Amino acid sequence: MCLGMFMAILDIQIVASSLPDIQVALRIPGDRLSWIQTTYLIAEVIAIPLTGYLTRLLTLRWMFVVAIVGFTLASIGCAASAGFGTLITFRAIQGFCGGAVIPAVFTSVFLLFPRSAHVRTTTIAGVFAVLAPTLGPIVGGYITETYNWHWLFLINFAPGVVVAATTGAMLRTGRPDWSLLRHFDYPSLILLAVALASLELVLKEGPPRGWGDGYVLALLATCLSCGALLIHRSLRREAPLVPLGDFGDRTFAIGSLYSFILGAGLYGSVYLMPLFLGLVRDRTPFEIGTIMLVSGASQLVTAPIAAPLERRLDPRLLTAFGFGLFGIGLLANGFQTYETDFEGQFWPQLLRGVAVMFCILPATDLALEGRSGANLAVASGLFNLMRNLGGAVGIAVIDTILELRAPIHVTRLIERLQAGDPKAALEAGLPLDRFHNQPLGPIDEATKEAVRPLIERAAAVASFNEAYLVLGGCFLLSLLLLPLLRGTSLATKAATATGD
Repeated sequence: MCLGMFMAILDIQIVASSLPDIQVALRIPGDRLSWIQTTYLIAEVIAIPLTGYLTRLLTLRWMFVVAIVGFTLASIGCAASAGFGTLITFRAIQGFCGGAVIPAVFTSVFLLFPRSAHVRTTTIAGVFAVLAPTLGPIVGGYITETYNWHWLFLINFAPGVVVAATTGAMLRTGRPDWSLLRHFDYPSLILLAVALASLELVLKEGPPRGWGDGYVLALLATCLSCGALLIHRSLRREAPLVPLGDFGDRTFAIGSLYSFILGAGLYGSVYLMPLFLGLVRDRTPFEIGTIMLVSGASQLVTAPIAAPLERRLDPRLLTAFGFGLFGIGLLANGFQTYETDFEGQFWPQLLRGVAVMFCILPATDLALEGRSGANLAVASGLFNLMRNLGGAVGIAVIDTILELRAPIHVTRLIERLQAGDPKAALEAGLPLDRFHNQPLGPIDEATKEAVRPLIERAAAVASFNEAYLVLGGCFLLSLLLLPLLRGTSLATKAATATGD
């Protein structure tokens, strides 16, 4: 099941490195290219909160098998696509099936194993969940440079068959409840799909168009109105499609908020680093993936240490350590220069990699421990939805910062250079012999054209740094929520650790 989840999460990042190749092969206009990713993400976030209902309807076993089979067949359809429309259709199916897989894995942790094994199994699932976006760039870069874009999808076939066959044969989790179809809440499904799809589109279109654009405002109004109607309907029905009452539990709500913040930092940093290394350092996709292995390696090394500590220590203490360290790792990236490369990325990545499991384990425990049956599947879907929405919001904030702040930095840097500021010349990578804190004389057009790329590069670096600092600040601010959480006694932890 963890392998199936790994495939579903990997498929987002692995495709990103080959979008230019896909564009050329299928003659996709540049303004439509991002839909290859957006379609997947929209379908995924719609599926995640539905997994509770689908689990009750089909059982965990058959819901997971159907999702994996659908994901695998859709992957073959993507590889065989000869045009944009066909590819988008199969990407939507891929995303929906992949979205159903992710929360099912975390549901199985609490459904299939005794409490004494929850930390160990959560650790295993967490490693697979966070390694996928880290390894995506290097796997995608290698396939792109060695084979062709079709193999980005075809590599899902063999593991998909193995996962579907194994889980179908070995999982035993109750009987399907087909009676749920008689009372299916179609209006809630429509409201859910429209609300989440419009939210994803708002986050996608807001940064390039501007948040005051009419189209963006219309999408936002649609999202808010459908979301409000969905909440109203869900709270009034006895058996809602997506039970939102769990958010009334303070511990679950705070655990889900931490999941949201982790998603913003995890997906945001994985989004920022390839952009920086590609645009500023001119690295290839494979080189970028190699540099980013530091984070994945440190996650693997830390996981066996984090699991026993989680069983013995107060989750508030572990949360403080994990989110504080991850925040420091983000802040450490906020002081890059145009020369920052592997050496400068090493320690921030290491800090974040060490912190990840200390973020995932206590948050998952806070949100899902003590739940069972249908309530567990619903809570797992909502918890994982928050992480994905956090990633979407984090990337939108990053895009907004890069879009709005870069021109401002260009203007300010030009003013400082014209005033003869040697620090500005150092930031841009210009020779210092003309800069002595005295205004420069007239500058000819040829010099301006030669210097402009250096100024734009320096402005981009400053914008990247601000994005990292904003994300890091959110992590540190999240520590203010810790006093609102209830701790777990050391006696309870010790009993769980020994299997009592």
